[in-house]
Amino acid sequence: MSNVNYTAAPDDVQESLENPIFVNDDLLPSPEEFVRKSKKEKITIAIDKDSLDLYKKYAKKHNAKYQSMINGVLSSYADKFLSR
Repeated sequence: MSNVNYTAAPDDVQESLENPIFVNDDLLPSPEEFVRKSKKEKITIAIDKDSLDLYKKYAKKHNAKYQSMINGVLSSYADKFLSR
């Protein structure tokens, strides 16, 4: 964090700037929560290499399948936005 002095800020704002509280606003489940047991259908899909590499990295770290993690993300999105 940069060392900026906000001299014109009110005391409570200055205190907040000097001592921030970081909040995890990630709304997606953790990688461990992406494994669902449900009927699957095989498809072919093209995914950005950077994204796929990230899933493979975390899948290896958590001894999981990257395809299941990707399915979990898609399922979470569908549950939240498409089933309304």
